Amino acid sequence: MKCKCLIRESIHLTADIYSLRIVSKEMAEQAKPGQFVSLYCGDHDNLLPRPISICEIGEDELRLVYRVVGKGTKEFSGLKAGDEIEVMGPLGNGFPVEGEAPILVGGGIGIPPMLELAKRFEGKATVVLGYRDADNFLLEDFEKVAKVYIATDDGSVGTHGTVVDAMKENVLTGDRVYSCGPTPMLRGIKAFGLENDIKTYISMEEKMACGIGACLACVCNSTEVDGHSKVKNKRICKDGPVFLSTDVEP
Repeated sequence: MKCKCLIRESIHLTADIYSLRIVSKEMAEQAKPGQFVSLYCGDHDNLLPRPISICEIGEDELRLVYRVVGKGTKEFSGLKAGDEIEVMGPLGNGFPVEGEAPILVGGGIGIPPMLELAKRFEGKATVVLGYRDADNFLLEDFEKVAKVYIATDDGSVGTHGTVVDAMKENVLTGDRVYSCGPTPMLRGIKAFGLENDIKTYISMEEKMACGIGACLACVCNSTEVDGHSKVKNKRICKDGPVFLSTDVEP
């Protein structure tokens, strides 16, 4: 669905990270962890919507946490409570909520979509978060619902290194792995799942155009021939962004 949504809250969290709460009871009722929405700019020179992952799902609202990286997201950062924004969603497929001892892994701006998933596991999940440095975000939110381990690029907090380094250092085991983050991280998570024989889901980040699977601008390599494109590709916006790790090549 596509509609004008009221902004309930817009907050600057840290550095270039912002939190936005948009009101839409219908979207909230339909949304699942791991899905995303597309936000449209008020500046009509920017025609394409910006895909933003869903961080939390409320009774009548969606919380979006995003990084300012260009003109579109810069415009969003200037929104305030009471403003309106055009939104399409929820889009894509989400994470299946399965397993009794899941490990949830988020890196960078792949951290926000893991929060709603962690809440759905009601204390059963172990969470591993990867940051650049000690300037973290959403950490307190995660600590309310799960045991959290941290990795930082500069070693200022937690494990010095990658999220996979943190998983190995803390000897983490589980029956499912769920992850979202940059491509090199997802490759490491896929390898970790294969090495430890754990069913692994990855949510892939990619620049998108239409957001609904029509333009084929956000394809990734798949292990099977896609029924739409007739080649070994998957559309991240439509077939994903969540995939079983063994079905795609991040």
